[in-house]
This record gives sequence, structure tokens and C-alpha cells, in this order.
Amino acid sequence: MDFTLQTLQNAYWNLRNRAGLTDGIDILIVAIILYELLTLIRHTRGSAVLKGFGLLILSTFVSNLLGLTALNWFLSTIVNNGALVLVILFQPELRQVLEQLGRGAMWGSMRHSSHTEEYQNAINGMVECCMHLSRRRVGALIVIEQKTGLKEYIDTGTRIDGVVSSPLLENIFEPNTPLHDGAVIVQGSRVVAAACILTLTENRDVARELGTRHRAAIGVTETTDALSVIVSEETGIISVARQGEISRGLDEKGLEKILSDLYEKPNKGFKRFFGKRKEDAA
Repeated sequence: MDFTLQTLQNAYWNLRNRAGLTDGIDILIVAIILYELLTLIRHTRGSAVLKGFGLLILSTFVSNLLGLTALNWFLSTIVNNGALVLVILFQPELRQVLEQLGRGAMWGSMRHSSHTEEYQNAINGMVECCMHLSRRRVGALIVIEQKTGLKEYIDTGTRIDGVVSSPLLENIFEPNTPLHDGAVIVQGSRVVAAACILTLTENRDVARELGTRHRAAIGVTETTDALSVIVSEETGIISVARQGEISRGLDEKGLEKILSDLYEKPNKGFKRFFGKRKEDAA
């Protein structure tokens, strides 16, 4: 019997015959850690890798039950070295977890209570900027980072590290300036980089009238939990995208509400908004 199956059987026996209060606390802590890790990689490319590894473990058990000795030996060899494989595959995610632990941010991407004023100023700055650019028909793309790090995109642009404000953002997106092309990436209340290059969505169901800026905004939300705010250069329409979905035709109050919900309740508010998805024309 392979090592992995024997270990799980021993764990099950101990849980059934020796379970106590300490064991319950132990299991709860491990469950919380696993939940946070799964949440962290849920909207990244690593989620597909994790699903594949889970399928590999399931195949190992099935092959053992069916007596497929050669296949079981082959799969068991891979699974028994799975820890090393996962460390290699999930190196960026693990590094991010360690960084969050070092900052004391494991249980939330933003400490809203201690930065309420800063975040409100950031919200006001982004809303004001988008409204001004919308009236002038100047294109813009702002990506707001959450739990999933955007370092791979930040590295493609120019570092800024400035406080979010309408004048700063408007100056960045001003046509014919060095940084007006690409996306601005925001972390909390700070602009960390501009002119960043994003991956375009591969979703063929996206409306044909949406250009590169909108497709890039959708693409980054398909592989991360970030939120994108887009101002159309052709129409001045303001849109937001998250989790591969886009909603268009936002007014000032609508945009402010979404950003406020994002900073106060990172998931709940936005899901409620997309429950009534808009399909406005460009």
C-alpha cells in the first residue's frame, strides 16, 4: 500500500478513535489555512494546476482500489513528491502569502478601519478623474489590486508610488504623454505603476465593439481578483470589470458606490452589483 494512502488511513483512524478538543482545534486551524490558500489562488492560473493535482490524487486511490499495480506505482511516485512540485508551481502565490504574513495581512487584503480617510480620498480621486476624462472623451484604465498580487503586471510599467488623486491620474492619462498608454495599477490608496501591459481576454463572447482597453481590463480580472475601471476613448462610457464580467454605462453615483463597496466589503458589494448586469451599448 502506498505511503499516501497509509497516511490518510492512519489519520482517519486517529480521528475516529482518539479525537478530542485539541484535535478539533488542530483541524479547525488547518481548515482555515487551507481555505485562505484556496481563496488566494482561486482566480489565478494556479487554481487549474491545483485541480489537476487533485485529479491526480483521486486517480491514485482509484488505481489502488482496482489493483492496477503499475499505474498506482507511477501515480504514487508523483503524488509522494507532490509537495516539492507544488512549491515549484506555486512559488509566486507562496511568496505572496509569506509577504502578507509579514505585513500581518493574511486575513484581509485591506485594513479598512485604520485607513478609512485615505481610502475615501482614493475613491473620490478615481471617481472625479473618470468623470472628467469621460466628458473629454479621454481613455483610461485603472486596475485596483486586491488579494492577488499584480507584480507581474506592475513590472511591465513605470513605477510611481504616489497617492491616488484626480490630478495625478488625469495627468497620467493625458493624450500624447509618456505614460498615457496602458493601465494604472492601484494598491489601496496609492498609484504604484502606470503604462502597465495587461493580457487580453480570450473570451469570444465579449462584444465586438469593445476595443483593446476593455479586453485588457476584462483579461486581468479573469486571472486575478482585481477590479478594473475603464473610460472609453470613443464614447466616454465608464465601465467596470471583475471576475471576467463587465458592466457599462455607469454614472458618478454608480461608480462611487462600487468603489466604496470594494474598499469596505471587497466581494459582497460587487457581486450584488453584477447580480443586475447592464448591457448598455457602446
